[in-house]
Formats: sequence, C-alpha cells, structure tokens
Amino acid sequence: MSLIIRRADASDGPFLAEILVAAAFWRPDGPNGSVAEVLSQPELAHYITGWQRPDDLGVIALDEQQPIGAAWVRLLSESDRGYGFVDAATPELSMGVVRAWRGRGIGFRLLDALIDAAREQGLTALSLSVEPDNYARHLYERVGFRKVDEVGGSLTMLLRLHESIDAG
Repeated sequence: MSLIIRRADASDGPFLAEILVAAAFWRPDGPNGSVAEVLSQPELAHYITGWQRPDDLGVIALDEQQPIGAAWVRLLSESDRGYGFVDAATPELSMGVVRAWRGRGIGFRLLDALIDAAREQGLTALSLSVEPDNYARHLYERVGFRKVDEVGGSLTMLLRLHESIDAG
C-alpha cells in the first residue's frame, strides 16, 4: 500500500458524500445506505451539501490515485445543529474509510493529518458524535477527544487542539 494523504478540494464533494454514507452506515453487519438516501436526510446532508464552503477543511487518503478514506470538518450553526454540535465556533468532524480498507491504520492517519491542518488553520477545537459501540470511538479517544455529552444514545466528543496526539 502506498498511502498518500492530501487536502480535500471542491472536486472531492462526491467522494465525501460516499464516505458520509460509510460513516452513517458503519456497522459491518448492518444495513447499507446510498448517497441519495443520505442526501435526502437534512440531519446528514448538512455535513456535505455545498462542499466546499470557505470554512470547510478536509483530507483524503489515496492508495495510488484511488480515494479510500476521508476526514473533514464543517461549521454548523445553532439553527442547523449536527449530531456532535458543541457551539457555532467548533467545527464538527465527519470521517470514514472504504469498508475494504478498514483496520489498516488509515483512520488514524486521516485524523492525524486533519488535526494538523486544523491547527495550522487556527482552529481551537473539533467535535464529533459517535455511538458508544463504534470501534472508531477508541481512535477518537486515543487522539484526545473526550466525552462532553450524550444525546440520543450517542456520545458528543470534543478535542481541544492544544492537546497533543499520542501515536502509541
């Protein structure tokens, strides 16, 4: 595997929508969804519709030239809150890896690159929502996300960007 991580740009919108589907339907034994289905649900679509807004920031993982994963953050407003909403100044994280590529450390590499990019951009915190039994929860905790709330059975987690990542 020759993994490359690059910044996401406006042309990556369709792939990010596919990854949003992978994130929403993360359970290996659960149902699968489609981009059309996810985009028809406002509570999910707002994470990607209109990509790339001025404050959007993301990274893409590539094997050769094939995109295999992505992580991005987007600011959402008080009136259009996401699942991991903390406040209007804290962007929410969305990420996922193509099912066939999971379990190879790609999620960590994506998250590490996105956190570095967020710090470079001057962001002070990132938030997310994750179900307690989602295996990605351990990755988020490993890089410093901490539970700040529980809403509808999912954890809202926050990463203050002045904390360091433990690659151990």
